[in-house]
Amino acid sequence: MTAWQHSANGGIAGNLAAVRERIAQAARRSGRDADAVTLVAVSKTKPLAAVMEAYAAGQRLFGENRVQEALPKLEQSPADTEWHMIGHLQTNKARQIPGAFSTVQSVDSEKLARALSKHVPKGDTLDIMLQLNWSHEASKAGIADEDGLRQVLEAVLPLPGLRLTGLMTIPDPDYSEAQTRRCFADIRGLHGRMRQEFGLGEAFRELSMGMTHDFEWAIEEGATVVRVGTAIFGARP
Repeated sequence: MTAWQHSANGGIAGNLAAVRERIAQAARRSGRDADAVTLVAVSKTKPLAAVMEAYAAGQRLFGENRVQEALPKLEQSPADTEWHMIGHLQTNKARQIPGAFSTVQSVDSEKLARALSKHVPKGDTLDIMLQLNWSHEASKAGIADEDGLRQVLEAVLPLPGLRLTGLMTIPDPDYSEAQTRRCFADIRGLHGRMRQEFGLGEAFRELSMGMTHDFEWAIEEGATVVRVGTAIFGARP
């Protein structure tokens, strides 16, 4: 039984408390404070009522995969909720992002970055992360190698209205613990190299790595953001 199943009787609030405790323990094991790791509660496919339960338990940051599913939740949620787009985003949906989402974690191409930049109102800023597909899965979007990442960085950094805050990845779910950790460690090393090579400042600090099944490994390997859905909201259909 996983830790989140143990807390199921406490509902979403109990699940959240259990996840936060696991985050704190993993952060301590990696020599960091618990507040060095940001929790994104992934509410995709879940109703607004579930979001509100998590909100009542103190969660303010939520992640969604599809714009059309997310917007009704955004419109009905309290003003102090914050939303990240974490799923594959088509360029024709880019105009709906600014003002609704604070961050797009899943920017996987120069084309998407340019589309987002075009729709950010003058004077505003949209935070973005670049998504990496380091396990080279055909079913996943993402930049697949270091040279590709350099090319996208060179194109994206000058774009107005965008602030690059870090990298995001999703390892192959069939990976062993050792393979998953190696992937996370590789991305951490890549993050450091790109920060130095491109002279990226304090804004470029995030490593979004880890979901329900591997977020503790991710934290131990340097993640600053974890995206947890099932352990908080229960299994999806």
